[in-house]
Amino acid sequence: MPAPRIYRLGDGGPPVVDIKQRLTQLGLLTEPQAPVEPADEVFDATLDRAVRNFQQQRGLIVDGLVGPQTIRTLDEAHWGLGDRLLQHQVSHPLRGDDVASLQQRLSDMGFNPGRADGIFGAQTSAAVQEFQRNTGLAPDGTCGPATLAAFDRLTRTSTGGTPAAGEPTAMREHEAIRRFGATPAGRVVVVDAGHGGPDSGCVSTVIEGLTEADIAYDIAARVEGRLTALGANAFLSRPRDLDTELDEQSRAEFANEARADVVISIHSDSLGNEAARGVATYYYGADRVGAHSAVGERLAHLIQDEIVARTDLTDGRTHRKTWDLLRWTRMPAVRVEVGYLSSPVDAARLSDPAFRDAVAEAVVAGVHQLFTADPTDA
Repeated sequence: MPAPRIYRLGDGGPPVVDIKQRLTQLGLLTEPQAPVEPADEVFDATLDRAVRNFQQQRGLIVDGLVGPQTIRTLDEAHWGLGDRLLQHQVSHPLRGDDVASLQQRLSDMGFNPGRADGIFGAQTSAAVQEFQRNTGLAPDGTCGPATLAAFDRLTRTSTGGTPAAGEPTAMREHEAIRRFGATPAGRVVVVDAGHGGPDSGCVSTVIEGLTEADIAYDIAARVEGRLTALGANAFLSRPRDLDTELDEQSRAEFANEARADVVISIHSDSLGNEAARGVATYYYGADRVGAHSAVGERLAHLIQDEIVARTDLTDGRTHRKTWDLLRWTRMPAVRVEVGYLSSPVDAARLSDPAFRDAVAEAVVAGVHQLFTADPTDA
């Protein structure tokens, strides 16, 4: 399968026209004063800034490159609630800002559609059905004109007491932590080793043969072994060797089918600047709708703090992102970016098995604290 096309500064043609139109509709670009022929359109510096602004708003990697994930997110961003009929489609779930708006409204009214991730799944459909039953509508799980009209009627008659965005979901996730019990034993944890197979990920420019895929698998396998020793049901998302590439949505589906309690994804990073160093941990968060994973945020902080305390990696802190694995998993998920292979210092650390063992021990300590500590105790 050919690699997907990525559009960047200097490119041109009809796809660039489409990117400009979508960003203009979102208010991130101004309308051109004079029409330009599609063949003459160019991915210029103004478009590059608009793309980066959009990526920043949407919790994507801010690199100015318009690849598959940015294109999908651009498509999702143009849907408003009421633009189309919303219903659960098992093979190809509907995704978009309209779905996120629906989920947030349901959550604010006391129904449980899951987190506002913009994916119309089975839980969102069930919440719509519950809302319909409570308003005297046929509970078909489809959000159409009649259901939207019921929302509007209730919005006009309801005043005060509206919870903060994301608060109901956060309360449910914190309650889920309490139900986990005081031990990791019996909990299902999926440990995802990034990349693999034909996709080696980042490659060290300072130590020959050192790749992100190999580092990720080695740390993930060490984490899996330690969690198993604690009594958890730990699973690796991929074997050491793969024949084909495994995308993030496939990894998320694996975790969902395993009914995991949490997911930990291991990666490393690389930049053109050798001075870039450190570790950062990411969890699901979409600031545009005020939604995030409360348990994911807690787990990210626990793991980040443990790695920084046990190693000499620079603290890159924790951050919210909408990356596919974090978004598509139905349970809390974090992605740990351990070191920069472009840094001579970090690469040397990551090439040392003892150092990778220390990182694995820190990850497991963070998971252990998630299950054993009081989630309300700062």
